Amino acid sequence: MTVRTERDDHVVTITLDREPKLNALDHPTIDALLTALDRVEADDRVRAVVLTGAGHRAFSAGADIPSLAGSIAGGPERALREFVRRGHALTRRIEEFPKPVIVAVNGLAYGGGCEITEAAPLAIAAEHATFAKPEVSLGFPPPFGGSQRLPRHVGRKRGLEMILTGDPIPAVRAAEIGLVNSVVPADELLGAAHDLAGRIVRHAPTAVAACLRAVTRGINLSIDEGLAVEAACFAATVPTDGVRDGLRRFLER
Repeated sequence: MTVRTERDDHVVTITLDREPKLNALDHPTIDALLTALDRVEADDRVRAVVLTGAGHRAFSAGADIPSLAGSIAGGPERALREFVRRGHALTRRIEEFPKPVIVAVNGLAYGGGCEITEAAPLAIAAEHATFAKPEVSLGFPPPFGGSQRLPRHVGRKRGLEMILTGDPIPAVRAAEIGLVNSVVPADELLGAAHDLAGRIVRHAPTAVAACLRAVTRGINLSIDEGLAVEAACFAATVPTDGVRDGLRRFLER
């Protein structure tokens, strides 16, 4: 078992559990994480997800290199099929997940671990966490969406500095450039992530899902196209209990 899940009321914690391998992402681990997300989406009791890694050294060191090497040895088509498409499926699933995913970065987040952080809508880092894009040292660009998401989130020049050098940055710098929301002491990390989740799940799940959908779908569109997405997301909430209850509470104050 390389992925553990634990539910606490409306919040599920998913833990990458390959601590001796720094929670590296081999093919079975990616598949197990995708399966866990499928189950969480189908469970109406769950309203938010905290995603973290086992231990204190790493959230995830990224791709499992022996697994990657095996795929690459089979040539471009096999590498694309087994590795790149699998990684794209994971980061896109996290990015488009209808319930908020909060990454709790409990150590280094390199390669695929950094790309998961980029894809997630929210992230909190422990003070000792570090982030890096070391793929260039292996001879290829980031393959799980990092060449596209990171520059969009932090700016082209900041993104390219990380991508082209492979050098790690500390948690404080990650917060400065917008890669994570905040930095906390390591022993407060999961508590801070669950506190953030609690501040979200107090709101109607239909409203939360609509907010996530509006931002995720609209962020890379023109303003006019984005406003159309926003309007559609608003319209979808109009007939919901969340709107009826929210308006009633406001009017009865």
